[in-house]
Amino acid sequence: MLKNTSTKVRRGRPPKIARDNADTKALLIRTGLEILTEYGFSATGLDTILKQAKVPKGSFYHYFKSKHLFGLALVQAYDEYFIAKLKSSLQQYDVPPLERIVNFTQSAVLGMQKYNFRRGCLVGNLNQELNHLDDELTQRLAQSYKSWQQLLKACLDEAKQQHTIASSVDTDLMSEYFWIGWEGAVMRAKLTKSHKPLTLYTEMFLRALLT
Repeated sequence: MLKNTSTKVRRGRPPKIARDNADTKALLIRTGLEILTEYGFSATGLDTILKQAKVPKGSFYHYFKSKHLFGLALVQAYDEYFIAKLKSSLQQYDVPPLERIVNFTQSAVLGMQKYNFRRGCLVGNLNQELNHLDDELTQRLAQSYKSWQQLLKACLDEAKQQHTIASSVDTDLMSEYFWIGWEGAVMRAKLTKSHKPLTLYTEMFLRALLT
């Protein structure tokens, strides 16, 4: 007579979800981005991120030796995402340059509305916490702004060549000015839970280009 070789189901905790290394690391970064675009870096405990990601602390330290290195990875991931987003609008060469800028700002409005204006810009959020960040992370934030400014400057240069903005416009300064004001508009939109700060800033920026 054959013995019953079926495996008995153990009671207790359910089995852990199997993930490969790349999946777990990507999950941690994705969860970190979701939380830190809504809350501050220094105010967010690591346990909050791990709990939402359902990843044990030991696994976290396998991928990131410190919260600082995790922060650098988050800025890198966000920067790559945001540059791709900017390019999708600002490098639409079949669209007039100023219209591309409007397309980007309208896309940002829709993105903030999707999350009821709770989420903002990770780089902008971290920029408010400079006293809690080390030099390496601070320099990485500055690098992000510089990359964004270069993309906008190229778009403004096209507008200048096409004579759709004033010939006196300094595209270097105006691209820097845009991001200084835009981050403020994003923070005000979070505060008021309204798209109006973003829309107003876009309108006034475009007016400045035409005078």
